[in-house]
Amino acid sequence: MAFDFSSTTDDVLSGVDLHGRIIVVTGASTGLGEETTRALAAHGAHVVMAVRDLDRGAAAAARVRETNAEASLEVLRLDLGSLASVREFAAEFLTAHDRIDVLINNAGVMACPYGTTVDGFELQFGTNHLGHFLLTNLLVPALLKGTGARVISLSSRGHAFSDIDLSDPNFQRTEYGEFVAYGRSKTANALFAVGFDRRYADQGIHAFSVHPGGIHTELGRHMTPEVLTQLSGRLSESGRRFNWKTIPQGAATSVWAATAAELDAHGGAYLENCSVAEVSTVESSDTGVRPYALDARNAEALWEYSVTAVNL
Repeated sequence: MAFDFSSTTDDVLSGVDLHGRIIVVTGASTGLGEETTRALAAHGAHVVMAVRDLDRGAAAAARVRETNAEASLEVLRLDLGSLASVREFAAEFLTAHDRIDVLINNAGVMACPYGTTVDGFELQFGTNHLGHFLLTNLLVPALLKGTGARVISLSSRGHAFSDIDLSDPNFQRTEYGEFVAYGRSKTANALFAVGFDRRYADQGIHAFSVHPGGIHTELGRHMTPEVLTQLSGRLSESGRRFNWKTIPQGAATSVWAATAAELDAHGGAYLENCSVAEVSTVESSDTGVRPYALDARNAEALWEYSVTAVNL
C-alpha cells in the first residue's frame, strides 16, 4: 500500500503484527517518541522507552497505557549528552535483553544556544549524532540477534542547512549558528545510516534515516521569536513553502521505516513521507535529500571521526 504526507502511524501499521518484537525508542517521553511508542506497542511490540528523565518517561508510559492497558513497556534512563550514560544504558539493556529487532534513534535537540555535552562536544552534534553513534554500536550484539533488525535515525530537512565540518565540529574556530549546527547534526544522522548499512547489511541489519516533517513538538523549545524569525527568513529566501504535520503524521515515516518489507532493497536510504526520498539540490524544494548527506566518502570520514571521538 502506498502512503504519503498525510499518512499516520495507525495507517502505516494497519494489519501489522509486532508481537514478539523488541523495539528501543530514544526520546520516548514526549512528541514523536511517545507517539512512536504508542503505535508500536498497540500492535504488540515490547517497547523500551529510553528517556533522560525517568519521571517524564513514566508519565509518558502511563499515557500510552491509558490508550492500551496491555501495552508492553519498559522505561530506562538515557542521557545522550553523556557518553557515560550511554554506556550505562547499553549495559543495563544488554543485561536484561539479548536482542533488539528495531532501534529508533528519535531523541534530539534543535537550534539551541551554544553549549556542550558533558564530554565537551558541541551540544547538537554531540547529542544528535555522537550519543546515538555510540549507543547503536554498543547495541550491535543485540541487533545481530534480532529478526531482520533495523536502525532508524531521525534526520531532518534541516540537513540542507549544512554539510558536516569535521575540521571544526565543535565551532572552536567557526562562528556558531543555531541552524548551521542543527544542519550539521542532521546531515550526520543521514550519513550514519549510510555508514552503518554498509557495515552490517550483509549481516542482516539495515539502517535508514528519516525526515519526519515539520511538527510542533518540544524539539522546538529553543525556538524563540528571534530564532523563528531567522528560520522564516531562511525559508523565504530559498523560496520554500512549509506545511506542518500532526504528531501521528510525523511519526508515520519512523514506523514505516521500522516495518516496511520493501525497504530491505534500500538500505542506507533517507526517507520522507513514507517513501524513499529523491536526491535534490533544488533550494526551493521542501522535499528531497542533498547529495552530501548520502555520500559514501562523507559517511566513512564521519565514521572514522566518531569512533575516535567516543573512544569506541
